[in-house]
Amino acid sequence: MNINGKHYHTIWVKENNPETIQIIDQRSLPFEFKIKNLKTIENTFQAIKEMWVRGAPLIGVTAAYGMYLGLSGLSENGNLKNQIIDFAKYLESSRPTAVNLKFAIDMVLEKISGTEFLKEKIELAFKTANQLKVNEIENCRLIGENGFPLIEKISKAKKGETVNILTHCNAGWLACVDYGTATAPIYLAHEKGIKIHVWVDETRPRNQGARLTAYELGQQGVPHTVITDNTGGLLMQKDLVDMVIVGSDRTSANGDVANKIGTYLKALAAHDNNIPFYVALPLSTIDWSINDGIKEIPIEQRDHNEVKYVEGWNKNKITKVRIMPENSSVANYGFDITPAKYVTALITEKGICGANKPDIEKLRK
Repeated sequence: MNINGKHYHTIWVKENNPETIQIIDQRSLPFEFKIKNLKTIENTFQAIKEMWVRGAPLIGVTAAYGMYLGLSGLSENGNLKNQIIDFAKYLESSRPTAVNLKFAIDMVLEKISGTEFLKEKIELAFKTANQLKVNEIENCRLIGENGFPLIEKISKAKKGETVNILTHCNAGWLACVDYGTATAPIYLAHEKGIKIHVWVDETRPRNQGARLTAYELGQQGVPHTVITDNTGGLLMQKDLVDMVIVGSDRTSANGDVANKIGTYLKALAAHDNNIPFYVALPLSTIDWSINDGIKEIPIEQRDHNEVKYVEGWNKNKITKVRIMPENSSVANYGFDITPAKYVTALITEKGICGANKPDIEKLRK
């Protein structure tokens, strides 16, 4: 995707310096464009935990590079096997809900298990992280190809009038490496000349919709409007939403979807107004070990200060302002679970399927 006309991925190996991984610091957007260097596994842990990077696919790729950086900092002395296991556990603890994190780490562990030599393990970890990045880019491109006909069908039914799409949080290019998940069909439709308008939920408390989704849609020239999180239901009642597309941080084998807090309420409103509710995700976001997402998917609780304070741009810097009584308690659940029965379909790199175990299992083959 583009920033001021220049193409960027969200993570890359620094040119002529493979010991440094570079990322876009998403904490600064849309006010400032900053690039951060990751040189150690500790840097990577911090980047994931403190949301310098965010979004399930990008978290996975970042974790894979984190394993590579961790291995690069080791010497042949000591118990190599135990150190690698500790690295994996350390990185997995950074964000508990997004399953891509464990998926990527396990992929690296599997690839490096075939040799006992540290140098070869480092080379294999680097190769694996690079390949995972390539895979995730292609997955998102295919999600766009597979989801595009859904938008095209609505456009034809409306005789070329604008297709209004509501999305929640950021499931765009910034949450992945390129294209995005929920945004991939939107970008493709826009590219092909279909009239598109996106309702962008602000997504409290970190405002990923207002700060990230709106930013990248604007960079791509896609018409959009930022709304408060509680506006979507009204827009649906007024026939101003044709479809909802969201992403996923973890989807269970039976089709329950964990996504940014507030997604469940959008699904309920869509169901009540007979509006299709789609979830766009790569298969790496499906947790095949979980058959009841509502009971089994862990829900991350984040720092209460994310709710107590809002960030904004003031006098050429990002500042925080407290918006509630200092001593009031806060509950800050990062995600909720949308039951499969409210999901119209899943849009994946292998095609569109029902949010149920038999249909999802077919994609696994």
